Amino acid sequence: MGLSTVTMIYAGMFYIAALVLAIGLVYKIVDYSRTPAPLKIPTTPAPTTRSGVIYRMAKEVVVFESLFKANKWIWVFGWLFHFGLLLVLLRHLRYFTEPVWFWVDIIQPFGKYASFMMVIGMLGLLARRFLVDRVRYISTPSDYLMLVLLIAIGVTGMLMTFVVHTDIVALKMFFMGLMYFDVQPVPGDPILLIHLALVAFLMLIFPISKLLHAPGLFFSPTRNQVDNPRESRHIAAWAAKLDQTK
Repeated sequence: MGLSTVTMIYAGMFYIAALVLAIGLVYKIVDYSRTPAPLKIPTTPAPTTRSGVIYRMAKEVVVFESLFKANKWIWVFGWLFHFGLLLVLLRHLRYFTEPVWFWVDIIQPFGKYASFMMVIGMLGLLARRFLVDRVRYISTPSDYLMLVLLIAIGVTGMLMTFVVHTDIVALKMFFMGLMYFDVQPVPGDPILLIHLALVAFLMLIFPISKLLHAPGLFFSPTRNQVDNPRESRHIAAWAAKLDQTK
């Protein structure tokens, strides 16, 4: 029995989206790594050792330290969104692993309700775009689009979890089939199809969106530089090459 048109469309859509996401991320990360930093410009007070920089970056990634110091309300909504998103993504690993890793089983109930954290956080960030004058002034249509898209993904996922259940066994077979190039039928539930289409769209636009601040954080010279201009002269790689040619 042949595969349905819907299955072929969604299989092709996810193959293309995964390819665009992977190539786009690799390209941007390589581009970030090659961008010269001609000046020593760490945001002070900054660590004076490499281990201190690593500790600082860890605090930025885990607890958003600079955002916490800048604005407590934005920090609350931002942390709710990011931590909820992390749990939700980890919970979704059950669709891509067989057998399911034991720790993925353990976080299932936490990931299930973390969707509320994620959506509440995004709603707060969206409200900020409308209610804070200086933020509304600098907001562009893409800023609203990203938040609305993420909210729509979260809401449709919650609907399938708590309201209209889908066949998760068939869904897992579909994604496992994609991983091994053995396409299996995708469940035909309308909410699921909308959810998957939104996820694929997010994957397609991620490499060209502001969401790239995720990997970009690690390449920010204001965060990843050691504050040692007196002890060590900072020479950008391109400047060092010029000196060698003289």
